[in-house]
Amino acid sequence: MTEPVLDVHLTPEDAAHALRADVRAGLTADPKWVSPKWFYDAAGSALFEDITRLPEYYPTRAEREVLAGRAGEIAATTGAHSLVELGSGSSEKTRLLLSALRGHGTLREFVPQDVSVSALTEAAHAIMADYPGLRVHGVVGDFTQHLSLLPGESPRLVAFLGGTIGNLIPEEREKFLRTVRDVLEPGEWLLLGTDLVKDERTLVRAYDDAQGVTAQFNRNVLNVLNREVGADFDVEAFEHVALWNAEQEWIEMRLRARRAVRVTLADLGLTVEFREGEELRTEVSAKFREEGVRRELEEGGFSLHRWWTDAAGRFAVSLAQAV
Repeated sequence: MTEPVLDVHLTPEDAAHALRADVRAGLTADPKWVSPKWFYDAAGSALFEDITRLPEYYPTRAEREVLAGRAGEIAATTGAHSLVELGSGSSEKTRLLLSALRGHGTLREFVPQDVSVSALTEAAHAIMADYPGLRVHGVVGDFTQHLSLLPGESPRLVAFLGGTIGNLIPEEREKFLRTVRDVLEPGEWLLLGTDLVKDERTLVRAYDDAQGVTAQFNRNVLNVLNREVGADFDVEAFEHVALWNAEQEWIEMRLRARRAVRVTLADLGLTVEFREGEELRTEVSAKFREEGVRRELEEGGFSLHRWWTDAAGRFAVSLAQAV
């Protein structure tokens, strides 16, 4: 087996610098926030995998249901030579698409993108072992910064799954979609996973499970800050909160101070105080409606070609074409 090609556009030093800049900006803001991209250290990634198997967390299962039923149609419609995946490249959902494209006879290259060299290398080797002869060209980079550097043989199918686009606020989504469109040639494709608006109870339970796994995942970001920027957060001094913002139609995950807390971030030369009950926003997860997805795609330079949902109508996968 030959080695995968890796383009490294984001070094550990770059990531450390970005983390420090984000943390300084977020913890000196009012209200305070931290970017959800910092959830995913090794412990956070393992906890998220646990979350995807929880009975309350439907998005992973619902999206997999759609892809299992439609992967062949996606392959036949796109005839893609390259599958470009933004995010992890070793999941079952990735394999559904790779197998369908290979079965259709068009697949030549897989281009996984991730921020972690180690995660990307591991995923690339796993894919190469399971798909002999497939070229794998990994890109170590941030999908908010390095999209213009994505390789791939045309026609390309860019997959952005898992509802991750919901972690971006509307202005960020607009910029993201326009950047993806600028990378693609007219006629190339975007496959987008979006969680849908539904009843508040189902949504909140998906982000506040009975076993408390999501609470562990949320609080783990404080462990990341303690390790990476010399902070001294007392992790247990913060409780997990998940709220439905009906006006914005998104879930907000927050960490609420159980008592007044003073935190020193030694590497930043920064001290931050939390009042009892003060909240740190760690994630938004927007939920969508078909007309809104169509509008955002059109404004980004795409035409919605297919719209599929799981049988229960909980999650949608859109296939859009660059115009």
